[in-house]
Amino acid sequence: MRKVFFSLLFGAGLFLLLGMLWQENGLGTGNFPGEKDQASRVSEDMPGDGSFIARLDTSRRKDGSAPVVALTFDDGPHPVYTEWLLDGLKERNIKATFFLIGVNVEGHEDIVERIAAEGHLIGNHTYSHVQLTSVSDHEACREIDEANAALAAASGSVIHYIRPPFGSWPTDLDSLTDMQVVLWSVDPLDWKRKNTDAVVKSVLEDVEDGDIILLHDVYKTSVEAAFQIIDRLTEKGYEFVRVDELLLD
Repeated sequence: MRKVFFSLLFGAGLFLLLGMLWQENGLGTGNFPGEKDQASRVSEDMPGDGSFIARLDTSRRKDGSAPVVALTFDDGPHPVYTEWLLDGLKERNIKATFFLIGVNVEGHEDIVERIAAEGHLIGNHTYSHVQLTSVSDHEACREIDEANAALAAASGSVIHYIRPPFGSWPTDLDSLTDMQVVLWSVDPLDWKRKNTDAVVKSVLEDVEDGDIILLHDVYKTSVEAAFQIIDRLTEKGYEFVRVDELLLD
């Protein structure tokens, strides 16, 4: 009887230990070890699958290196706000990344050309802002290819990066396109809030070294917020880089 008792006690202790290790490493939560809680950053109205890109691993940086972030802007070009944003970025000597919608390029090729000429990175946001997981692979590839063609013609640059609308990326496309998917790690819901102060507050509360910040250049409040975010983070010692620089750091 005593042997049975100690055997049961040992088994219970082992079970509890394994449970603690499982929880500690994030294996029972659906999150990757050491990764931010990405689920908290998903827009509640967005149907994305939540598989957002992890922020830059800065653990191997030399002491004293400045923290870096990437500012990204979706849904442009906008005939008014994108140009206003470009003026402010130029004044502050900041480079950003623009994920542009192909259909919005028509009639605004000069804005796309300016984005490229001023040293910003241009990425694909599909041709008509379609959720790629809701269409066939053929239609998804057509959306990507047509956007690439429009962006390349206007900018003179080959497009390598894509941000799928709503963060939805069908895994089938990995073998059908060589585009590199870029998502985000800080989402202040600027498209929903449309409140400059609230967007600024949200970003400043969440931002960390190596983050990719999601904003949109099609709202006045978002552009205002972008300028304040840049100024405040610059005061804190942050540097701003394009997405391609962040991922290759």
